[in-house]
Amino acid sequence: MGAIKLELRCPQKVDGIAIDPEPDWSFDALLSELNSLETRLNASSKPVPFTKTKSREISTGKSVESNARAFVIRVSDDELENDNERKGEEVHNGSLVAVKRFTCDALYLSESDDSDDDVALGGESYLMDEVGLADGALVELTHQHQLGVKEEIRNLISTLETQLISENDQSTSALAQVEKYRDVRREMDRKIDTVYQRKIAEALDNHLTAIQRDHELKSQIEERKIRSDAAYEEAKRKERALQEEKLRQEKVKAEAEMQAKLRAEEAKRAALEAEKRAAKEAAEREAAENSKRITAGVSQDGACGRQPDDSSVIAGAQSRGSRSDGTKKLQSAVRATESALNVEQKRLQKLKELDEENQSLKLSSNEDFSGYEKDISRLIRQIRGLKDNVRTKASELVKILNNPLCPQSISLATFSKKVVSRCETPDDNVAMSCGYVIVLVASQVPQVMDILLGEFHRASIYTVPKHIVYSEAAFESEEAYYKTIGYREEDGKIESLENYLSRLKSYMRLYAALIQTEIPGVQNAHGLKEGWAWLARFLNALPANIYTAVALIAFLQLAGFALFKKYKSQFRKILDNIYDNFLNALKAREDSKLNLVIAEIQYYIEDKKFLEEPEGRTLQAPPLSSTLVPEADYQEYGRYHQYQEYGYQYH
Repeated sequence: MGAIKLELRCPQKVDGIAIDPEPDWSFDALLSELNSLETRLNASSKPVPFTKTKSREISTGKSVESNARAFVIRVSDDELENDNERKGEEVHNGSLVAVKRFTCDALYLSESDDSDDDVALGGESYLMDEVGLADGALVELTHQHQLGVKEEIRNLISTLETQLISENDQSTSALAQVEKYRDVRREMDRKIDTVYQRKIAEALDNHLTAIQRDHELKSQIEERKIRSDAAYEEAKRKERALQEEKLRQEKVKAEAEMQAKLRAEEAKRAALEAEKRAAKEAAEREAAENSKRITAGVSQDGACGRQPDDSSVIAGAQSRGSRSDGTKKLQSAVRATESALNVEQKRLQKLKELDEENQSLKLSSNEDFSGYEKDISRLIRQIRGLKDNVRTKASELVKILNNPLCPQSISLATFSKKVVSRCETPDDNVAMSCGYVIVLVASQVPQVMDILLGEFHRASIYTVPKHIVYSEAAFESEEAYYKTIGYREEDGKIESLENYLSRLKSYMRLYAALIQTEIPGVQNAHGLKEGWAWLARFLNALPANIYTAVALIAFLQLAGFALFKKYKSQFRKILDNIYDNFLNALKAREDSKLNLVIAEIQYYIEDKKFLEEPEGRTLQAPPLSSTLVPEADYQEYGRYHQYQEYGYQYH
């Protein structure tokens, strides 16, 4: 049985628009075509079936693709046979009957399609005619298809509206978050700007405050300078007045003394003449009496003569002999070169004469010089390892040493003693700083150097260098020997070996610091040349023991760097000699007390510590605070002894 093609009982085209368009259209293409169809129908004046007065507005979203295939109605053979019997139609053989194919892709659907269908069907007379089973099925299927499409479109529209609402809400929420984030960022930026402006204001305020403080400090310094200048001028005026008064008094005193001396000489001459006359007369009388006695006693004496009594002469000779023997024994115990002993004797003699002069001055004068001594002691205690400090203290000490109101012998002795005692504690920085001060003071007052070296030799014999060997023949006891080499007596007992070695090391460090001090433009009267001579005399004459070892390592630790810079290979030879001979001699003594100093000497030579600059050799620059607020006692002396004219520089 063949297929039956079903066709609608209406025109196939209306105004050139086909009822059965292309079946493979997509949903978007269908909507576009429906809108175009509606536009054309509304524009036409001829009444057209399926005409709509309201256009469809379907939101774009998920597109529903229409079924590209046209549906086919298939009717079974049994149903066709029954239908043919009732109506008398011809029955065709076959398993299936072909039907006409149609689609509803081009139909225009809207929300009011249900009511419009009834009107359209009522207006068309041919749709109400009696139709067959196939036509009724076709109409029913068409109607169901239209309802399904409309329901699908409604669901799609609802889904799209829901999605649009959701997306709109999300967009609104995102915009709100963006606005909120922007407001937060603006607030943060505002706060950051406020904090930054506050910091800038604080920094500016601090800067202005610092500038104001600096100006105030400078103004204070200027005021102090002005007051100091005025005080200095007043002091100079008073000093000149005192000197003039003193000169006048001395002149009056000298004239009075001269008159008294003349009168005394005249009286003395007169007394001498009278004594001479009386002596002459007495001699004449005695001669006359002697001649009488001789004449009377010649017979009694006869040939007997008297021998002179030599007991007193013998006793004096014995006394002088015992003293010379003790001196010879002590000299035999001394270990030093002849040149070193001669230099020591000259310096100690100058120091002795200075002490005697000071004693006579203090006994004959009623003036009190303790104030100057206290000033010298205070200045020496204030010495530090700073350039300005060293320059200031040196200038003030020079002024005191040259002060005519204080005898120079007293100030020289005080300066030497206080410097040596200041460095009794082991501190390299203090020793180096004192070395700079000594060199600067000695360049202005040359007498200081010999007196100071005499104090060194008196404090420690190893600064000569010299060593005294213990001998029972030369010393009455061990205590006498210890006192001779420099031990101190504390509470009736000799101090311990540790205390003595500590002081010995301090003296040698100060002596070495003085030797190695070099200031451009200033000559060191006891510099590296004297240090080289000391080292040669030490190794040539002194034995190896704990005293000499401590003195040697203390000297090398501070002066070795400067000696190597000047003498190079010659100094290395000296160190080799110390390592091979002196160090081996120390080890041969097998004394446990020597272990530490042996290790120090060995470490110094093996690790080449002489290549390293000792601590404190280079003076430090003063901090900013000390330059803005100088010491109170700096202004009185410091600005009137200008070392700059001599080109002093500190390194």
